[in-house]
Amino acid sequence: MSLAELSAKELLSIITHVKQWVGNLRRAKQQRKQESKQALRAVISAVRETTVYLRSLKQGGNKSIDKEERLSLKWTQLAFALEDLGLHKLAGRCSMKGRYWANPADFDTDFLEQAGMRLSDIETLAQTSLAELE
Repeated sequence: MSLAELSAKELLSIITHVKQWVGNLRRAKQQRKQESKQALRAVISAVRETTVYLRSLKQGGNKSIDKEERLSLKWTQLAFALEDLGLHKLAGRCSMKGRYWANPADFDTDFLEQAGMRLSDIETLAQTSLAELE
């Protein structure tokens, strides 16, 4: 069947369907972009929260299992969100941070350095990804 054989009603129905499909596609892309921005900003917030906790420890503050549990869960949840968005490299680093805060004794500093686990590395990767979305 060619386009010439379609009635005006059928042609209008096809055009309407295509317009709706394109509109939905644009909204989905915009929603994914917004979700990516939110996740990347949450990574930067987690970096800052973790930095404050580490500074507290360096200044003689008490170690807190509760804070470390919250950090572990926060980093793990971020890893899941980033994985869902296809940001695999950053998700892997966040996952490792979550595992680290669950039990820091399982990791040595050499491994953490090689794995790009420094907070500054993670923040830089998040900032770079965020800039690419803009």
